Amino acid sequence: MHELARALADQLHPGAAPRDVTVSFGARRQAPVEYRSRGRGGPVAVYAQALHAALYGLPTPDESLPTALDALLQATHTATAPEQKTAVLRQVAEQLRNAVEIIQRYQYRAQWDQFPTDVAEQLATAHDQAQQIAQALDRVAPAFSHQPTTPRTQPAHSRSATTPVASGQTSAPHHR
Repeated sequence: MHELARALADQLHPGAAPRDVTVSFGARRQAPVEYRSRGRGGPVAVYAQALHAALYGLPTPDESLPTALDALLQATHTATAPEQKTAVLRQVAEQLRNAVEIIQRYQYRAQWDQFPTDVAEQLATAHDQAQQIAQALDRVAPAFSHQPTTPRTQPAHSRSATTPVASGQTSAPHHR
C-alpha cells in the first residue's frame, strides 16, 4: 500500500512525500453528464489504501480515516460532509489520548532517571493539557454533525481577552 501511495505522489513530483500530496478526481467534458457532476479528492495515502484494497479484494472500512496527524490534517481539508468533520475531530481526540499515554510514560521515565524536577513537572502539565483538549474535542465533535441553519455571531462585548478576533490575514503559518 505504501508503494502505491509513493507511486501516486511521484506523479506530482518525483520523491514527493505521500503525506504532502492530495489527489483530485473529476470527469472529462466528453464523459456522460452523470459522471461530470461529481468530483472527489483527498490524501493520496487514503486513496492508495482504497486502491490497494480494491485491487487485492481486501475489505475497506466505511469510515476509514488516517491515524497520523499529518494525514488527518489533509483529511480536514477534504472533509465536506458533516459526519466526516465529526469523525476527524473524534480521531484527533483519540490521537491525543494516545499522546497522553506517551507523555505519561516519559514523565515516569524522567522521574525514574532522576531528571531535573521541572522536566517531570512540565511533562505532567503537558499530560493534563492534552487530556483536557481530548475531552473538549469529544464534547464539541457532535456539533459538526449538523450544519447550522443560520450563522451565529458572538457579540463583541462577550468575547474573552484570549479569544482571537477573525481578520482577513492569518497571523500564524499553517502547518502541514
